[in-house]
Amino acid sequence: MIRIYGLTGGTGSGKTVAATRFEQHGICVIDADKAGHELLEPGGGAYQQVVEQFGPDVLTHGRVDRGKLGHLVFSDEAARKKLNAIVHPLIFQVISRRCAELSREGHRAVIIDAALLAENGVREKWLDGLILITAPRDVRVARLVAARLITPRQAQERIEAQSDPDKKRPLADWVVDNNGDLENFLATIDAIAGEIHA
Repeated sequence: MIRIYGLTGGTGSGKTVAATRFEQHGICVIDADKAGHELLEPGGGAYQQVVEQFGPDVLTHGRVDRGKLGHLVFSDEAARKKLNAIVHPLIFQVISRRCAELSREGHRAVIIDAALLAENGVREKWLDGLILITAPRDVRVARLVAARLITPRQAQERIEAQSDPDKKRPLADWVVDNNGDLENFLATIDAIAGEIHA
């Protein structure tokens, strides 16, 4: 049986850096965001429903424009809930199939990189462990502005659209505070990778 670990944290916390480091240790990582993006492609499982729900204004040259969609849902909670209701169940179907494939291939562990894990104070029963990455809010805003080329206001909206990561602390097996010291952060991830391999 494959062991399934969750990797979660708010946008701008450093989850992607952690995921890359885990992969360098030979641990497979399934990126929920990437799965969600693929579902929004023409012919993807969520494409038609999203166009029907939000209209052709979210399209650019026949493809869902994630910038337009993001602007809409990050400023409107009702729209965000509608999008999540369409996409989240499909993402978990993709994750489930991929975990089954990795198990058949003989992998002993997999990490699910997903901000949507352990939402609303409830941890998924199928997780064997949960890794929470946290960072100060001002650090997260600065990272998002630099990486995504958005305004500080837009960065704040994206942070506020997600649940408070601190509420996930009691549910996590490992909490990694990523305050900007990269060497220390990576050393902590290395130690967790060692425990997963053990």
